[in-house]
Amino acid sequence: MQSNVFSLPRISSEAKNKPNYTEAEQEFIQLLDMEDLDKKVQADPTIAANFESAIAAAIEEAYESGAGDAEAHRFLQRILYRINRLKLFWYDDLRHYTNERSLYLQTVLVKIEEAWQQWEFSQVDVEALQKLYVKEALKERAAADLDPALSADSRYLQEEMTEAGYRRVLAIGSFDGLVEGSRLSRILGGAANEVQATLTKVLLEEYGNGRLTRKHSTYFAQMLDEFGMNTEPEAYFDIVPWEVLACANHNFMLTEWKRHYLRYNGGLAYFEIAGPAAYRNYLAAAQRLGLSQAAMGYWELHIREDERHGQWMLDDVALPLADMYPDRAWELVLGYDQEKLMGDRAGAAIVLSAKEAEREALEAIAAR
Repeated sequence: MQSNVFSLPRISSEAKNKPNYTEAEQEFIQLLDMEDLDKKVQADPTIAANFESAIAAAIEEAYESGAGDAEAHRFLQRILYRINRLKLFWYDDLRHYTNERSLYLQTVLVKIEEAWQQWEFSQVDVEALQKLYVKEALKERAAADLDPALSADSRYLQEEMTEAGYRRVLAIGSFDGLVEGSRLSRILGGAANEVQATLTKVLLEEYGNGRLTRKHSTYFAQMLDEFGMNTEPEAYFDIVPWEVLACANHNFMLTEWKRHYLRYNGGLAYFEIAGPAAYRNYLAAAQRLGLSQAAMGYWELHIREDERHGQWMLDDVALPLADMYPDRAWELVLGYDQEKLMGDRAGAAIVLSAKEAEREALEAIAAR
């Protein structure tokens, strides 16, 4: 819901210099915890003026000018995430949730999402998707993505990545791995049927059927602990590529907007179907590096369980939803294709970051 109480300005490229996004984000963090934020911004708009100018500039640089500025993408996705994460509970200071229902924050979120989603849609041929035989299209995609040919990035992960790169993969992966399944929980309420029951089964397995020791995030924490890495959620937030943040924000948006229920479930179907192939890359790397069982157990668990989850998502969620919503069933394929596109983009960014970590490790050794 977009409020008419607040409106964020637009600025022309001629009238601006590139903003300091780090400074603007710090200003936003202060706004997030401000008591009576909405009233204070209405009374004195200047307290958010620098931040809002940065938002306007970043939207132009990331989505409108054609430059695709990486800093602008990163800034916008970090701001979106800081708002979106308020939908989950982090067992922290309750004052951090003061502005969870702020109309001002909602205005910021909608402003960014509208520009971002238009940019994402420009990369998909929606018209072609609307003409598909949806159930056949989903089955064909699932068959192709279950066991894809090895890409150059997959070969790097399996055959070349060093321990420094593996640590970087774990650090970035912890951003999602330590709160796994949390966004799925946002769509489970409502009328009972077989689709809802299947989604609940998937969530329960992600959550270890209520046993913390069996929860998937516990296995991820064990991998981090094996390397003496920080096991707190979001500990490595500052190194998470914007492409990975975009995947999280996309899922927040779809789960909080029930009109996009089909898109979300199409995307989740891809995520569960394609997951084992990705995890096999990481498992092969860990085995080649001679790591302990604790340092790779999460991958083995996911290869096992996600093969089952992928079948459930196709047979018991996506295909039944296509029958339930024949006029909008193409949205399942849209969600599937978008999740694949964004996932591939995120995967490439993770590989680049792993290679960067390896270069840094070599430079550190050479400097000794």
